Amino acid sequence: MASASIMLANATRRSVFQAMRSSSRLSTAVTSPSFGSARFMATYYTPAHEYCKVDGNVATVGITDFAQAALGDIVFVDLPEPDDEFEAKDSFGSVESVKAASDVYAPVSGKVLEVNEALTDEPALVNTSAEDEAWFIKLEITDESELSGLMGADAYKEHCEKEAH
Repeated sequence: MASASIMLANATRRSVFQAMRSSSRLSTAVTSPSFGSARFMATYYTPAHEYCKVDGNVATVGITDFAQAALGDIVFVDLPEPDDEFEAKDSFGSVESVKAASDVYAPVSGKVLEVNEALTDEPALVNTSAEDEAWFIKLEITDESELSGLMGADAYKEHCEKEAH
């Protein structure tokens, strides 16, 4: 009877240890800031109000909700072609609204993998889903060190609050 209790306790300890080890492997794979086989998912922002959602070595780029609200009703979005290459801070397109036109800048250097063709027919999508469905381009990042020069969510929120006053 005592040996059954010891076996059960040992099995429970092994199961808990295995679950913790599996959980830490999963957490590392999801949040590791390295490229390669690990998956890295984070969102960065520029002072000019572009966002950069990074998944591995691909950055999904667009303008933020703050930017679309400042621009007003978007009537036209000019996008580059796939395979175009840009350096960080290069203008890759523009957005026109009923109020103004504004260039859009690459947050990081890279090659355009894909453009959001939906914006050609429906530029107002930027007003309703700026940071989700209305992304502009997907870039293959060529210099991951440039990400360190961008803002995280908290710093960007603070940046917007300063601009609003």
